[in-house]
Amino acid sequence: MNTDAPWPTLIEAEARVLGIQTKLHQWATDDPDRRFDDLFNLVADPAFLTVAWDRVRGNRGARSAGVDGVKPNSIVFGTVLCEGLRAELKACSFSPMPVRERLIPKAGGKVRRLGIATARDRVVQASLKLVLEPIFEADFKPVSYGFRPMRRAHDAIAEIRLLASNSYEWALEGDITACFDEIDHTALMDRVRHRIGDKRVLGLVKAFLKAGVLNEDGSVRDNDTGTPQGGILSPLLANVALSVLDEHFAGRWDDRVARAKRRRHGLANYRLVRYADDFVVMVSGTRAHAEDLRDEVAAVLAPIGLRLSEEKTKIAHIDEGLDFLGWRIQRHQQRGGTKRYVYTYPAKKALASIVEQVRTITRQGTNLSLTVLLLRLNPVLRGWTTYFRPGVSSRAFQHLRAFTWRRVIGWLRRKHPKATWKQLRRRYLSDGWWPAEPKIRLFNPGAVTTTRYRYRGAAIPSPWMSATPGTTA
Repeated sequence: MNTDAPWPTLIEAEARVLGIQTKLHQWATDDPDRRFDDLFNLVADPAFLTVAWDRVRGNRGARSAGVDGVKPNSIVFGTVLCEGLRAELKACSFSPMPVRERLIPKAGGKVRRLGIATARDRVVQASLKLVLEPIFEADFKPVSYGFRPMRRAHDAIAEIRLLASNSYEWALEGDITACFDEIDHTALMDRVRHRIGDKRVLGLVKAFLKAGVLNEDGSVRDNDTGTPQGGILSPLLANVALSVLDEHFAGRWDDRVARAKRRRHGLANYRLVRYADDFVVMVSGTRAHAEDLRDEVAAVLAPIGLRLSEEKTKIAHIDEGLDFLGWRIQRHQQRGGTKRYVYTYPAKKALASIVEQVRTITRQGTNLSLTVLLLRLNPVLRGWTTYFRPGVSSRAFQHLRAFTWRRVIGWLRRKHPKATWKQLRRRYLSDGWWPAEPKIRLFNPGAVTTTRYRYRGAAIPSPWMSATPGTTA
């Protein structure tokens, strides 16, 4: 690989990285058994480090520091950082530091372990991901949608809806216990070695897996299993590990003749839909067929060190409905008609979550101005409605509109306890009823129109399929 070019600008680096990624992806696609032996020079390449630094600096996590106390957004001279990392990588002296652990509270009194790497380690992880992702994307099955380029949760929901509308009426809702914490390192590295033969790259991946964790009490513990949730490289490695589940079910699905034969003989057919560590197996058969999948899925996950949660893994019929990725998917009778259709709309838990966020924001002190309050509310409301727009969400949006209006009006009354309703309307309400300031207006969830998200299936493009390689690798 030619990596002796001078330090590039960001535009030049992005063009070079895209060109090389396109070649890597094409080579991996053309030869499913090819092992890549000379990749370490790309990880240390100035173009890859430049693009990696730009992504680390532009990430929301740039405001958080690792064990070294340095926040990426506080680093002024990113090129100097990249030059130093390149020198360490070329000299094989780079060694990752432990991640700083933060415990994020979850419902039910549980916590999610978030690992925050140092700025230096994040840049190297991002560079590793730029090199490895196009190779492994050639192997990943179309049934997985989480943490993959050009794919989103809506694709998974659209596929479940399509399957449920075509005889796949039973669903196994799978929940993996502490997925990111329990992945077996040996099994994961074996899957990585299937594609990667460069020992220096393999050593770098293993070093990040074994870097250790700095607990909140200041003690350091070894990282014997798992890949720290929150790391830039972690989602890709998790997908590499969980692809064992994709491959197991894809083998049955891809043989159309066998599927038709099973259907004729009254046997079940299966289709997996996975988003990161959340998955649903849609079953065209009976409840007994779906029940039998529990042990089968557990047996597939066991070699990579993962376990199914007995209490959270459920069997559901589409008429009962299931919750997945914040959506409720259920078959209902059409209003005003006799036909039954599969509908998707915000789950009760998702609606309760946004209501609680609005309540928390409007519970803040009244020393703030209305402008500041709206600047905090609007992005939350806009993001939630954008996510749930491709569904039957109008009633949920109207409920959210009414609740938000009441909360903001209540906040204004607390801010001005002596003001009359007429005074508040004249000062703060546009058109006599909707909260607004001269330069900003409360986002109205009820005004968001819903739409239908079309199932893209195999038509989901890869970011490297249509790119024109501009650099010889």
